Amino acid sequence: MLLRGRARRGREAHAGTGDDPLDAAQERRVRAVLALGGVPQADLLDGVQQVRLRLLERAASGREAPRDVSAWAAVVASNLAMDWHRAKRRQERLGERLAALRQLEHPSGEDTSVLSVAVAQGLDELPDAQRQVVVLRFYADLPVRSIAEQLGVPEGTVKSRLHTAVRALRARLHEDEVV
Repeated sequence: MLLRGRARRGREAHAGTGDDPLDAAQERRVRAVLALGGVPQADLLDGVQQVRLRLLERAASGREAPRDVSAWAAVVASNLAMDWHRAKRRQERLGERLAALRQLEHPSGEDTSVLSVAVAQGLDELPDAQRQVVVLRFYADLPVRSIAEQLGVPEGTVKSRLHTAVRALRARLHEDEVV
């Protein structure tokens, strides 16, 4: 109920803004926490939206609104900044691994083929979970059982992710007229 009251007061103060659970000061604080956490300027709006979404999800699930919405939003923003850094590091490590694998495939330094570039671009577009199983299966040449054990998921999940990823890659290659 506190959240609804806060949203109502926010609506009255900012006529036409909708059911925004964050007031202007709280939004500035969230932006500042995200920026200080190293989130790039281009991603700040997404971060603020994530905080809003989590607050609205909390209200929709019937849980009580946080006692201090501003402090809660700052903590969520801080956690989002850490998540952003983790995702960035994962992407960088994956990129480094793929580059190393490409070097092994092309030790003479020859230009990468159009197909290899298209596959690499397609891999970049896959969700993390799908990209991970494709790399482990086809680049690291691990069997499905080993991938499932390493990731702590059922073999069926690995197979499903592989199927979905390969289908997406195939569609991407046909779309780009590479194959």
